[in-house]
Amino acid sequence: MKQFKAGHWIKQKDYKSFQPELINRQWLIDDMEVQKLLSQADRQIGRLDMFSEHAPNVDMFISMHVLKEATQSSKIEGTQTNIEDALLSREDVDIEKRDDWEEVNNYILAMTHAIESLENVPFSTRLIKQTHETLLQGVRGKHKLPGEFRRSQNWIGGATLNDATFVPPVSSSISELMGDLENFVHSDAHYLPDLLKVAIMHYQFETIHPFLDGNGRVGRLLITLYLVEKGILKQPVLYLSDFFERYRDLYYDNLMRVRIHDDIKQWFKFFLTGVIETAKKGVDTFDRILLLKARIENEVNEKSKRSGQIMKVLDSLYKKPLINAQTIGDLVNVSMVTAYKIVEEMEQRGILKEITGEKRGKIYLFIEYIRLFKGK
Repeated sequence: MKQFKAGHWIKQKDYKSFQPELINRQWLIDDMEVQKLLSQADRQIGRLDMFSEHAPNVDMFISMHVLKEATQSSKIEGTQTNIEDALLSREDVDIEKRDDWEEVNNYILAMTHAIESLENVPFSTRLIKQTHETLLQGVRGKHKLPGEFRRSQNWIGGATLNDATFVPPVSSSISELMGDLENFVHSDAHYLPDLLKVAIMHYQFETIHPFLDGNGRVGRLLITLYLVEKGILKQPVLYLSDFFERYRDLYYDNLMRVRIHDDIKQWFKFFLTGVIETAKKGVDTFDRILLLKARIENEVNEKSKRSGQIMKVLDSLYKKPLINAQTIGDLVNVSMVTAYKIVEEMEQRGILKEITGEKRGKIYLFIEYIRLFKGK
């Protein structure tokens, strides 16, 4: 790491762009501080993977992890949609919030499609472009070449290139740089621990900034894709956007520190700390969910005459913890009168909470479950 060189600055007409070094080469990690954090991160991510593998009905909970990731990753880019808003149908979202809602839901689609595509398409430039196209489909960035690498110069921070915080490499070098990144991900010639490999991959992608829009969201999404494709995680349950959002300034500062000071060590430390903290929180969330599930089910089975119907509703709520009476009626195949009685009982038991305040078309939230994902 002492010999690490991130790249060099190239003088353009009125600004300097950054040209990163290729990363598909031999790496020597000789820092004990990084090695210690790597060991802890491997241990924590192993616990999370084991927990998710043995947790019953884990698919129920993955959709909520993806939803939280979508809201937090988009929040870093300035999108203001919380988990509750993201769960709503488009027509139930306030008009002024719909653009943000659409971006978050595109992120969910992009992540879901990318995970599914890994069965047939390897982690590759092709997959990255497909994911980007889904992310920008029909939203504010729809005119910024969805699914295509940029053909012009972009920049980060500032109003123009002249006062930008960072100017990525020129567009003519993107194909070579992204080809190198893809080769780095799949190369067995140069051994590097996977968590350090994904840290470098994320840094390099954000430095290349290959798209006109959506680079941050795609770059964070790639972390989970890599971990799933390499079999480090059997289920897509580790998402770092919450950590990056809480320490947003440090996240950007550490990325820039690599470019300016060649300090890859500090980036490794920050990234691995994020993996450790996020994996621990993931295990804790799974544990709390199972405890909540057991407590509610025991209470309902012991005290409710509608236990079978309520259990059916609960199964749906673990995937999407927002519901209305009509949906309950359809799920349980009962009349609206009975559906409202089920809602009333679930409200009385503290399972559901009405969030719209409307006389008609009321929407209810599985409130305790939501709080687990919001860390409350």
